[in-house]
Amino acid sequence: MSSPSPAPAAISQLTYEALRDAVGGQAAAFRWRRKLQPAGGPGDKVFPPTFAGAVYAVEKRRIPGRQDAVTCVLLDSVQSQANRMEQALQEAVDSEEISLPLVEVDFGPAFKEGKLVEDVGRITSLEAPHRLADAILRDSEYKEADGRLVPFRDSSVGKPINDASPRNATPIYQLCPTALLFGMWDSTGPKGGLGAKFERAVVSEVIGADAAFGVRVSSRIDPLITATADIIVYKRADGAWTPFIEQAAKDKNGKPVSYGKKGKLSEANLGNVLPTFSTYQKGASGPDPLRDGEEARQGAIAPGGVTFDYALQTTTLSLAVLRRLAFPDGGARTPARDLAGRVALAALGLFAACAALEPGLALRSRCALVPCERGSWELVEGPEARPVLVSAETARGILERATAAAAEVGLRWSDAPVVLTPSKELLDAAAKSQGSAREGKEADRDEG
Repeated sequence: MSSPSPAPAAISQLTYEALRDAVGGQAAAFRWRRKLQPAGGPGDKVFPPTFAGAVYAVEKRRIPGRQDAVTCVLLDSVQSQANRMEQALQEAVDSEEISLPLVEVDFGPAFKEGKLVEDVGRITSLEAPHRLADAILRDSEYKEADGRLVPFRDSSVGKPINDASPRNATPIYQLCPTALLFGMWDSTGPKGGLGAKFERAVVSEVIGADAAFGVRVSSRIDPLITATADIIVYKRADGAWTPFIEQAAKDKNGKPVSYGKKGKLSEANLGNVLPTFSTYQKGASGPDPLRDGEEARQGAIAPGGVTFDYALQTTTLSLAVLRRLAFPDGGARTPARDLAGRVALAALGLFAACAALEPGLALRSRCALVPCERGSWELVEGPEARPVLVSAETARGILERATAAAAEVGLRWSDAPVVLTPSKELLDAAAKSQGSAREGKEADRDEG
């Protein structure tokens, strides 16, 4: 007679005490997995991010319940998911739902003074691509108590970053704790490639499982201008376009300057566009899912959208990574201080994930996903995983207790942001970029 199967682990509500015990114990990670479908329903086409040359990220993966590896397509990358969590944190800070240390560069005064074409506003360490190590922060200045403007990384607030490391994570915790969650490499700081590296503790990704690839077509019917073959457009001196050659600006050789690249009316977004298939662009490289076994090549018809069995989102918060972080005070470490810092970071990671990912995902145009099952968190302890209930509201309450407990042992977060002023060089580069964008010279950007 076979022995009865073990009863499933009871689902428990996560508390501050339970989180502290998990971080201070041997648990490996929290993880969250759920399936999603397009907002339009199963079988509706969605559009993945494109990479160089309009190529999708396609690969074979092993999927639970399937004997053979299946074709999967990346719907949202680890980096993009991290950005969505940081955006959720920024919104929570702006609405005063949570308190979080921020370093921000304020471009507003420069715009008011006419140094920028467009108002950038503020860019915070939650929005800068490389977080605390980003060049936007590095090339800005901090106003010291005596009124001097000092480069951020040479200032009294920024200089401690130069000596940060996983064994001295205190400066990062106090200025930008999200860098300890989502990763950072201080590769352009004073130490160059030897700058501090912090690996990701939070990793999240969305894929489409068992994907089938479609094509995309584009066309336009212009109600005003239908015959365009014999119309050439020129650039005027004021930057506008004209169909009259006598109004055209002249180049250094006295020849009329075409508008756009080839002087076609379509450069001014006018005229009919015959129905055409989307194609791979310059720089295309990678597997071509429309032609199994072939490489993507410029000019070939490219995939346009996918359908799939389901989308799978997997999010993990590694407690093992957090345990590598130490938070000394003037060089002296204590177990209580290290644990307090790690617990606060774990609570912040759980809140960020819940706040960003619970409702569903609007990833990009024509890629909205909704849950087709209730997401569930698990605490992974050795070979077993124990279900735990965690919501954004629960995680926020735990975060408040965790940061208060860390403050009691000297690890405090600042309520006021560190405000920086953009340097002249940074403003000049931004103004030149904005001017080029207005003239239609902005470089192509891949999604994702």
